[in-house]
This record gives sequence, structure tokens and C-alpha cells, in this order.
Amino acid sequence: MPAESQTIRVRKDGGVARVTLDNPPVNVMSVSLMTELLAFLEEARADEGLKVIVFESANPDFFVAHVDMTLIDAPDAFDALAADAPEGLNVFQAFAETLRRQPQVTIVKLRGIARGGGAEFVVAADMCFAATDRGALGQIEALMGIIPGGGATQYLADRIPRNRALEIVLGADLVDAETAAAWGWINRALPDEALDGFVERIARNIAGLPEGVVAAAKAAFPPTDLRPGLAVENREWAALFARPAASDLIRSGLRAGAQTPEGERNLEALLRQIASISG
Repeated sequence: MPAESQTIRVRKDGGVARVTLDNPPVNVMSVSLMTELLAFLEEARADEGLKVIVFESANPDFFVAHVDMTLIDAPDAFDALAADAPEGLNVFQAFAETLRRQPQVTIVKLRGIARGGGAEFVVAADMCFAATDRGALGQIEALMGIIPGGGATQYLADRIPRNRALEIVLGADLVDAETAAAWGWINRALPDEALDGFVERIARNIAGLPEGVVAAAKAAFPPTDLRPGLAVENREWAALFARPAASDLIRSGLRAGAQTPEGERNLEALLRQIASISG
């Protein structure tokens, strides 16, 4: 990793990389976090000895809260990353597709909340194991007047039935780890005290498989080609995002406490209250 990395820490051992996300106070998906993650993923692609990547958060309350809402007033902030995005994909979809197509097995160890772009990060990874009492996911974009724009509509539909996906996107509620596991959104929910040991064991077991097995398994289970659906998602998301209502709701959310630990603990209620006032 580049020496100047500020938002992630990487430790490699025995074919496993452990990537700790550390972007206080609530681990928003900022330009710097996305840039550093992409740099790490690019570097990892060339590491033939690396078989597994485990992502976790330094903050036990928040995995990745969501995309940095302050970027509503910095529309050019992602220009450098957008320049490298494949044609037809926005920068958030391009990030998720990079993660989804990583040659290593990617595992999220989920403690805390993953909303919006954070939940898209989770579902783009190969596997996710979550703490029963601490892990939760949500797609809250509808409460901001938009739909998910980083791949969630397509990734959810690829994993779970349409009715569940619509409940997640339009219900815009936080879903606990046990429910998410029952739906197939994540692999499984485990007691918090068992999570570290379980993820460590499966990561080491995968990394210790004979040469070629991981690559063969990933070739035999290729990610579904979702580009047509991603193009539709991007079009619909961009059209909603361009409306004044979306920017007004996002700015109001920030004024009311979004992206603070207190506001993020019950962000859905905060945004619903703002929407009711605005309506």
C-alpha cells in the first residue's frame, strides 16, 4: 500500500490480507477511502501469493456508514476516479464491480452498520459473516429521494427474490444480521464472540488450499454479467439525483446530524422526520 494511506490498514499473513477500514467518525465512503481501497485492490491483483482478503472496520459500530453525504457540495470530487470507470458505469458501480471481480476471495467481517454504499460494499464481496447483535445493513437511498446507485439494485436481485429486494430498497429500513442471513443477503450471522474465530478459520482454510483451487472455483462461479441492469440503475439514479428534492434532503440530513455517531445510530428515523417536514 502507498505509505500515505490514511483510511485503511493492511496486514498480510499466510496468503490472507486483513484490511481494516478506519475513516472516523463513522467510516463514510469518502473519496480518500475509495481511492485507497481501489489502489489496494489493484496492487493485490498482482500478488499471486494472496488468496483471501478480509475486510473489517476499526469502528465496531459502523462498517461503512454510507457514501460521504458532504460530496453533494463537491460535485467534482470523484472526477479522477470517474475518468477510470468503465463506459456505462458510474464511479460507485465501478468500485463495486472492481471488488466483485477481484481474483482473491473477498470476505466482509461485519460488525456495526453498513448502509447505502456500505451495504453495496458488503454485497459486492464474495462472502459476508456478521455479528448477530452488532451487524446490520440497509439501503436508505429512498429516504434521500433517490435509489441505490452503486450496484445494489442488481446485486440484491442476483442474490434474493425480487420481493425482498424491493422491501430493502423501498422499505429503507435497517435489517438485522439474522434476517439478512435468512434472506441470503449475507452468508450467516454469528454471535459476536464467535465471529473473529470463524472468519479467521475460513480465511486460513481457503488460503491453505492446494495451488489453483481458488482460481478454479472463482472461474467456475463467475460473477453474473449485470451491465445492462447497472446501466438502467445508473440512468434512474442520476435522474433522481439531479432533482432539487434529493440535494435538499441530503443537506437537511447533514444539518440534522447525519455523519455523526449519534445521528447515524438511527439515521432512518432522522431522514423520515426530515422528509415528513419537507413534504
